[in-house]
Amino acid sequence: MLTSTYTLVALAVEQTALRTALHALGQEVGALPDAAVLAPGRAAQLCTHLRQVYDSCHWRKLDKFLLPALRRTDAAVDALLRELESLSGAAADAMAMAEECVAGAERVVRAGFAHAVARCIEALRRRLEREEKELFPLARTVVGGDAWFSIAHQMLAHDAYTKERRSKVRGTGSGSPMRFDPRRFDPSAADVMCRQPALSSAH
Repeated sequence: MLTSTYTLVALAVEQTALRTALHALGQEVGALPDAAVLAPGRAAQLCTHLRQVYDSCHWRKLDKFLLPALRRTDAAVDALLRELESLSGAAADAMAMAEECVAGAERVVRAGFAHAVARCIEALRRRLEREEKELFPLARTVVGGDAWFSIAHQMLAHDAYTKERRSKVRGTGSGSPMRFDPRRFDPSAADVMCRQPALSSAH
């Protein structure tokens, strides 16, 4: 089915980008000075990068468009979604620990901070792997044709919104284009552009 193939390929592109970002974060952790304590500024910078990657995971097209179509379609899917949410929760807890190490500190203990960042990275990596190996194959099985069409249409609307926003930013002449911030995306804009049947499983 063309729409399901388009959707899964588009999601795979996001997966690849996140894997690259997580790999870069892992390299940053490995490059931390081999000392008992770290400069707060360096640790805070790494925390900022970690937060950006975590937020990117949360605001993916997968979360916005595919997961709503999968919920309550199959018991195995629901169980897997709970496990994926658990991994996201573990990543959030680890990130909070890393940020707590940095908050207001004059010196940051390297061991505890690096361990927290590494735990967050690992939880996100495990989520990506399970999505690719388990969630995507299940999606092909339980999501019906109408739902795939609706998902693809919403994703195209999302991309059109993003392109239009970037064009407007370029038109201001304020310098380099501002990156699209998915946290500012209004899903209702996509809904108006692509009002389709409710996402549901069609067997």
